[in-house]
Amino acid sequence: MITPFLVKAPAKVNFRLDVLKKRPDGYHELRMLMQRIDLCDDIEILLTEKSGIEISCNLPYIPRDRRNIVWKAAEEMLRLSGKNVGIKIKLEKNIPVGAGLGGGSSDGASTLMALNELLGTALTDGQLMEIGVKLGADVPFFIFGKPAIAEGIGEKFTLLENLPEMWILLVNPGIHVSTSWVYQNLGLTSEKVAAKLPIHFNSVAELSDILSNDLETVTIGRYPLISKIKNLLTEAGAKGSLMSGSGSTVFALFESRSAANDALQSLPTGNGWFSKVVTTI
Repeated sequence: MITPFLVKAPAKVNFRLDVLKKRPDGYHELRMLMQRIDLCDDIEILLTEKSGIEISCNLPYIPRDRRNIVWKAAEEMLRLSGKNVGIKIKLEKNIPVGAGLGGGSSDGASTLMALNELLGTALTDGQLMEIGVKLGADVPFFIFGKPAIAEGIGEKFTLLENLPEMWILLVNPGIHVSTSWVYQNLGLTSEKVAAKLPIHFNSVAELSDILSNDLETVTIGRYPLISKIKNLLTEAGAKGSLMSGSGSTVFALFESRSAANDALQSLPTGNGWFSKVVTTI
């Protein structure tokens, strides 16, 4: 029996998301301060003799065809390898979908990296990033695999050399937010001059001082519950709280696991929210 190749695809949070301008190609020029967290999707990949790509998933509404970023990643790697094999992928989604945590992009990046090894294509990380940016803006970041300031459309990286140990409480109210809808409603009228960001942070308090997300006003305007969750987390003792990506997940920073767990216990129950304490990786 052939053993499947097992991959952990981590989520991310955006400590900072600046939208600087709209580019002539229709994309937005961004600057994001990002870090991966230990909430992960689980991916099993198996090469088969029967040609074609087959995807299964624990969530019935996840596409199993070319609409899925994992499919697109597999299709491109298969093309580049020139091999006449099939790819069978089992996707276990643990990261909330449409939540601003980069789950889809991470799944795509993890699939690219795994198949690069399995198919023997021997592409560099840089080459994988060039493929990845065409699949999704956050895909190159997950291939880069380190905390970073990401610029351009998410493909240029400055390594963050020092980030404090921290615990993060995630709260997702179950609202699926369309990233394209958020950008379409951003109403960016002029080019934004971005203040210089440090690459060293000596404490959670220092990091909290730079928390900012230009997409928050759009998403909160439609879903004011996100603002209420931010306030709940601040009242529960968070050093800082912010919506991640285009939403709808809100995260809060704490200096200890116990403080994060106390805040988790203080949240109202019975509302169907996804909430979890995680740490950075």
